[in-house]
Amino acid sequence: MEHTVIIFGASGDLTKRKLIPALYELFGKGRLPHNARIVGFSRTSFSHDAWRQLLGEQVAKFSGSQFSTQLWEEFAARVFYYRGDVLNPDDVRGLGSFLKELEEDRPHARMYYLSLSPEFYEPTILHLGAAGMATENDAPRRLVIEKPFGRDLGSARCLNETVHEVFKERQIYRIDHYLGKETVSNLLVLRFANTIFEPLWNRRYVDHVQITAAEDLPVGHRAVFYESAGILRDMFQNHLLQLLTLTAMEPPSRVNADDIRDEKVKVLRAVRQLTSEDVAVQTVRGQYRRYRDEPNVPPGSETATFGIAKLYVDNWRWQGVPFYLRSGKAMSCRTTQIVIQFREPPHMMFEEGPRRIHEANRLVLQIQPAEGIQIHFQTKVPDAGMKMRLTDLDFNFREKFAGEMPEAYERLLLDVMMGDPSLFSRADEVELAWTIIDPIQKAWDGGGLPQLELYEAGGWGPPYAEEWMRRQGRAWFNVCPVLA
Repeated sequence: MEHTVIIFGASGDLTKRKLIPALYELFGKGRLPHNARIVGFSRTSFSHDAWRQLLGEQVAKFSGSQFSTQLWEEFAARVFYYRGDVLNPDDVRGLGSFLKELEEDRPHARMYYLSLSPEFYEPTILHLGAAGMATENDAPRRLVIEKPFGRDLGSARCLNETVHEVFKERQIYRIDHYLGKETVSNLLVLRFANTIFEPLWNRRYVDHVQITAAEDLPVGHRAVFYESAGILRDMFQNHLLQLLTLTAMEPPSRVNADDIRDEKVKVLRAVRQLTSEDVAVQTVRGQYRRYRDEPNVPPGSETATFGIAKLYVDNWRWQGVPFYLRSGKAMSCRTTQIVIQFREPPHMMFEEGPRRIHEANRLVLQIQPAEGIQIHFQTKVPDAGMKMRLTDLDFNFREKFAGEMPEAYERLLLDVMMGDPSLFSRADEVELAWTIIDPIQKAWDGGGLPQLELYEAGGWGPPYAEEWMRRQGRAWFNVCPVLA
């Protein structure tokens, strides 16, 4: 079937940096559906040719030497622009007429991509419904919603109710670009297609799990958004909890969207709720010292740019195993990684002195930027008696597979067009995630404990975070990147 991709907010940064480059790459690989068309919708005034030229310049900038002028010209012939305001129902109806003319009244599957500020989600969706553009008479109609999906449980529920007035749940794709990364998908294969890992993936053998998403850049020009969000809404409610569910979930009976998402929801239901007393001892919040000097940040801002949450999954597999979620801005480097820290052997025959607390076996899944897997294990140092050293085995995607790693948006956009929602959040999944984050955010906003810890840019967060972990007999895995 032929497809039309409609991008609302097409003049924004996401369209130029991610969406159009991803569609261009899919076209170059021959994966874009036959005769697919891309239509941009925004208030900025562009002709078709002017918008194509602007996008071509941006794609050439981000693609570098991989950019092909001939390929772009072939792709650009599929690209169109319609000027309008999402707050004006007449403009949305006008878009509908334009799409019918463009599609020549033939059945086309449509993807409506909301590349908009969250306050425009509801009116855009309602106007699509009023214009009859969500009705599936002869072809699918799919809605893609960028994060954040609400700012707390109450707003997320309201947004779900509004969306469900117009679209059915099977039509809705709540996107999290982290889940399009190859290593995230490979986590399911690693666990459920290899008998050497799954038998060890439980409380008997795992001491704890660390999930880290660090960014080396400061907040910068995003301060207006960040003041209303903070680290919990920006990173924990979506990215980190999604990685936790994939790490902790049970094997689905079949590899399909419903079964995978059912298992993820079971994990979120099993996460132990934190009381305000728990938040004081099981979380850490921090802020890099120059944050208050960023444009549009109030002088006395208490907004956290760094956070840690210690969570427990109360089920048979994970009872008693802590999951440490950590994220921060202005950190040592950009890295997202999952560390499965195994227990030490019950009896160490070769010990020659005091052992460090992090020398047990370790499995590291590097999500980005150097996608790969690393196993840490003990070996004997040659010609040194029974002295041991922790060494590693590496698997690097870029070394083992030819070609560039696909961008996350390539995978996710193609999944939407193919109607596969496996890597997208369901309504109940989003709401359950907020039930975990809301108590922490409420306690932090209350100005009580834990106190805001300041840290210098370029490190691994507040010094207190290291001390906090040592008190628990554990240590952070502060290595970046894991794989060269």
